[in-house]
Amino acid sequence: MNAFVIDAFDFCRISGSREGVTPVAEMTRLTKDCADNSGEIAWKIVGGTSKLGYPQLTLSVNGTVQLVCQRCLTPYAYAIDSSTVLMLGKDDEHADEIEEIINDETIDVIVGSRSMDAAALIEDEALLALPQVPKHDVCPDTAQLDALKTEKKSPFAALKDLKPE
Repeated sequence: MNAFVIDAFDFCRISGSREGVTPVAEMTRLTKDCADNSGEIAWKIVGGTSKLGYPQLTLSVNGTVQLVCQRCLTPYAYAIDSSTVLMLGKDDEHADEIEEIINDETIDVIVGSRSMDAAALIEDEALLALPQVPKHDVCPDTAQLDALKTEKKSPFAALKDLKPE
């Protein structure tokens, strides 16, 4: 994905807003978790200021990617629809301080910069929206799975035939 660099603090101060659509094929880290490079991710990033006066970015991503089901090992379409609020600190100490003050697990506090790669943030959000274990709700063809579940003979079953009479 082409870098899209912003001055995060200025972007928040002016309530900046950018949106676009990026092909999955351009998101190299995301494609590693996908069955193929098809699909697109629509994204939007909006700057602003929190109620407590801290700069914050609201980041939204949505689209469809192809994942491999871990039950039947076939590809399936997975819909990404995620939004997050990122509050910005000037450095690690400031970010930790903000985190303690807001005490809100739904808001992530990160260190902002004057040259922040927003494209990386967008790809991070798409990656975080993926399931830990991708799988269909109901696998379409369970014949292979059912074959694995068939009753297996005990390795000791042949020994009963060796019993002396």
